[in-house]
Amino acid sequence: MSSKISENSSSDLEDIKAKSFDEVISGEMPVLVDFYADWCAPCRMMPPILKELKKRMGDSLTIIKVDTERKPDLAIRYQVRGIPNMILFKKGKVIWQQAGVMQAAQLEQIIRIKLEEFHEI
Repeated sequence: MSSKISENSSSDLEDIKAKSFDEVISGEMPVLVDFYADWCAPCRMMPPILKELKKRMGDSLTIIKVDTERKPDLAIRYQVRGIPNMILFKKGKVIWQQAGVMQAAQLEQIIRIKLEEFHEI
């Protein structure tokens, strides 16, 4: 199933609107997906946090955003019940998922731990 990603207004985050969701999450690069909605107040706190995370992680992580109002099929597929909802993918597999606002340092720590655990599998 192929879906386009909603545009991301932050130039520091990956703009992958021309690629399909499945293509992006299936690559070698780990991908953090931020499921959000424009009406969600906590979701509006995430862009600067994700920009900071991108600075910390650099090219070792792709970060994308998916609007749950425009792509409800993806929200349903990944059982997104609360937003903002972060899902970390590696080679197409979900290796971590959590709802709620988190700070960049906390996200970085979790991502690094989960990626290490993934390599041990």
